[in-house]
Amino acid sequence: MSTLPVYPWRLAPEGLATVRQLRAIGLRPGGQDVAAQLERPRRRREPLIAFLYRIDLARPVRPMTPARWAALAKANAARRVCPECGRDAGYRIPPSLGMCAPCAYPDTVAA
Repeated sequence: MSTLPVYPWRLAPEGLATVRQLRAIGLRPGGQDVAAQLERPRRRREPLIAFLYRIDLARPVRPMTPARWAALAKANAARRVCPECGRDAGYRIPPSLGMCAPCAYPDTVAA
């Protein structure tokens, strides 16, 4: 049984990066296993953990095709329609509300 090396926050060795860091340099993990993890202590809760991947094994991000752009635009458009009133809210409706602001707060928002 092997365990992952654990590094303190901001002290990861060179050659390892999180998914966000890989994405910022145009890479993705590409199916590789997690190489290590970072731990950031938190008060009164379990620590925050970030997984690290090897940069030398990372692959380039796949380019967006016209079909992928169209699917993304369609998904974002669906998130703008309020399920309560059926209107286009003009912004993506937050999942925490589940409806547009005028429907969620009818007494406080002027229409």
